[in-house]
Amino acid sequence: MRADARKNYSHLLAVARDVVTEHGVDASMRDIARRADVGLATLLRHFPTREALFEALLCRNMEALTQKADELETSKPADEALVSWFRDGVAFVHSYRGVVDLMASAHADPNSALYASCATVHAVGARLLLRAQAEGTARADMDGDDLFALMSALGWLAGQPSLAPRADHLFHVIASAILTNPSSNDVKKATR
Repeated sequence: MRADARKNYSHLLAVARDVVTEHGVDASMRDIARRADVGLATLLRHFPTREALFEALLCRNMEALTQKADELETSKPADEALVSWFRDGVAFVHSYRGVVDLMASAHADPNSALYASCATVHAVGARLLLRAQAEGTARADMDGDDLFALMSALGWLAGQPSLAPRADHLFHVIASAILTNPSSNDVKKATR
């Protein structure tokens, strides 16, 4: 990609990130183009579909979650690594209103532009869960699908104005339910 095209692409993504943060996944492509001071055709040349735009927006976050899992796996005990990564996953899901629906549907649709990224995040979460299960620190009756669903649910709950004040408490309740012998100190330590 030429330097000017790369600059335009980065500018479009930055504006799209702002608009989506404000309006959620229902943000208008026209509004993004207008705020980026480009025509809709220019935006669509870079991102031919809404899904392609969201794939580009979310890809960095999902790559960061994947990298975080790799780092935690080698630097923290299994239970701490799992809960720490889970907290980051919940924060990511909560970062854009409506992203839960996109990720949930993309996870089950191999034709989705988001499928590969969602599958990777799902796989690294499942890997952390399996490691904790192998060490006896996480429930044996859970799998990666359960972890992904809980992460999505907590991200959605945190976005509900009436429940937002309880988000940390709800996180601790769910994290404690994932671990086999949790103490509130273990969960708090793992989320730092």
